[in-house]
Amino acid sequence: MHNYSILLFLAGMLLATSCQPTADRTTTEQDPIPEITDAMLGQLIMQGFRGLEIDSVSPIVKDQLEKGEIGNIILFDYDVGLKRYGRNIASPAQVGQLLADLQALAPGFLLTAIDQEGGRVTRLRPVYGFPEIASAQDMGAKENTDSTTYYATLNAANLKSLGFNVNFAPVVDLNVNPENPVIGNIKRSFGATTEQVVRHARAWIAPHADAGILSVIKHFPGHGSSQSDSHKGFTDVTATWTPEELAPFEQLLATEEALAVMTAHVFNRSIDSIYPATLSPHYIQEILRDSFHYDGVVFSDDLQMNAVNKLFDFETIIKQSILAGVDMLVFGNNLEDYDETLARRTIATLRKLLDSGEIPAERILQSYERITNLKVQLKKS
Repeated sequence: MHNYSILLFLAGMLLATSCQPTADRTTTEQDPIPEITDAMLGQLIMQGFRGLEIDSVSPIVKDQLEKGEIGNIILFDYDVGLKRYGRNIASPAQVGQLLADLQALAPGFLLTAIDQEGGRVTRLRPVYGFPEIASAQDMGAKENTDSTTYYATLNAANLKSLGFNVNFAPVVDLNVNPENPVIGNIKRSFGATTEQVVRHARAWIAPHADAGILSVIKHFPGHGSSQSDSHKGFTDVTATWTPEELAPFEQLLATEEALAVMTAHVFNRSIDSIYPATLSPHYIQEILRDSFHYDGVVFSDDLQMNAVNKLFDFETIIKQSILAGVDMLVFGNNLEDYDETLARRTIATLRKLLDSGEIPAERILQSYERITNLKVQLKKS
């Protein structure tokens, strides 16, 4: 879909303000629907936790991991709630041992994720003994991509050696607003043009793919024009967002295979007057799935961020994310409230929504199949 067709597509969407999606059947009408177990629901959950080594991880968290209720994990160095460093990351040897022990504890293959973009958003910092990675803006400022390839190769080898298999990078938001507090102002974008962003994103993605690390491009449908930080509250891009911000996602998804997508919690009343992108089928089902023909795993941005968490209750966030087309419910568990039982609470909510028919079983099975297929691919890498 080129810019002109994107505009036509979005113009048609202006006629609608909300959408009740119909899940595509993954089985025929005659096929019985498999029983959905708690461990299957756990595959749709990625959760953060506290602890530098396996013995310091809460028994409650470990119990959920052992039972498959936490199917995927994400690590951080700084603990926002405690306002101190030392949450999960202290040294290369320590991180490698922690990931190995967590994987050994789990009944199945874990997606082990981190935000390792370079620059300000770097969890594996030089102070802990890891290599320094330049910011996207500094890499993108160079005409050639040699620097980007160099840092990406360094980063990918480091992640692989530690036991990570998912990196929430690169950012492919266009640097529309250089004063954007969460993108442009902290140098997270490769540049202001689609060509520049796509060229450097490809140079970043390739070494990670070669190392067996999944790159998750973000933040769909574009966070670069926002004037506020979705971590902190409602983020309305109605007056600033343009269809051009979709172009890097469309181009990369059309040509790169070793990719997944993370959504943004941005709100645009011209596309959906009720829900931000993560909770909206207009964005995920209609644009990402139907128009861009993407059938891989969709990761939510952190569902505890205030752009959704302060506007909707927990059940609504879970329900709308799944109905919109999100496959992986991501909880950093690293903002204001730390909840050791978060995965168990999410599973109970999903179970309630399944029992009431508010979420079709087929929709859960779609996500489960996408995630398990992805794990098979990454396990082979």
